[in-house]
Amino acid sequence: MKILIVGDIVGRTGRYFFMGQTPELKLTKKIDMVVVNGENAAHGKGLTPNVFSELIKGGADVVTSGNHIWDNPKVMEIIDEEPFLLRPANYPEDTPGKGFCIFPVGRKKVGVINVAGRTFMQPPMDDPFRLTEKFLRSMEKDCDIILIDFHGEATSEKLAFANYFDGRVTAVVGTHTHVQTADEKILPKGTAYITDLGMVGADNSILGMAVEPVIKRFMTGRPSKFEVAEGAAIYCAVLITVDDKKNRATKIERIFIKENLSRREK
Repeated sequence: MKILIVGDIVGRTGRYFFMGQTPELKLTKKIDMVVVNGENAAHGKGLTPNVFSELIKGGADVVTSGNHIWDNPKVMEIIDEEPFLLRPANYPEDTPGKGFCIFPVGRKKVGVINVAGRTFMQPPMDDPFRLTEKFLRSMEKDCDIILIDFHGEATSEKLAFANYFDGRVTAVVGTHTHVQTADEKILPKGTAYITDLGMVGADNSILGMAVEPVIKRFMTGRPSKFEVAEGAAIYCAVLITVDDKKNRATKIERIFIKENLSRREK
């Protein structure tokens, strides 16, 4: 089995590039399942029903998120209804939505868990280590493959989490920083790992947002309205190959695609 896990999609620029590239990737790479982080897909902050539908039509099977999932109130229209839309599981128990799902791929059952880190993150979350232990006690029996989107800021926290669960889950991938790391690997006990997937958004940007307002905020310390950057986009993801007999990751391949605007204009 081949599973594509895509980094944070940022606004219309990211959505359109995701929708344009993913069908071809699925065909050429013979991909069986696509997971994508969509917390910034609507105007760079949050998610809406229409944007969620675009991601599904564009090739996503499961949409994970993070602390920005609530930035657009329209997400409340679907957060409890869509079976394959996730928010971090370590929000308080009465939070709308859910933090895990089980997606069928042929005869296989793929569990996806979405958790958020606690280091440098707002708002504070419950312990992702102990909460994931709780989920695994039931999911290990029901699922052939388990993927975890760890949405966090600190690289040390992501590495600690992945090593703690090494051998018990198929993959741990980091999201949130929007900068793709070059440390993809199979950990000693067999779990595929990357510290951060990166993003799908404008290349000439600051984390997918227009450059000048971000610089202004840093220089003045005053609020500045951010806008999604436009122009040539990048597509960051990993492709994980899983042995169909042992249900273990055998390969993790980093995907980085840069848009050629001259080709698009033709």
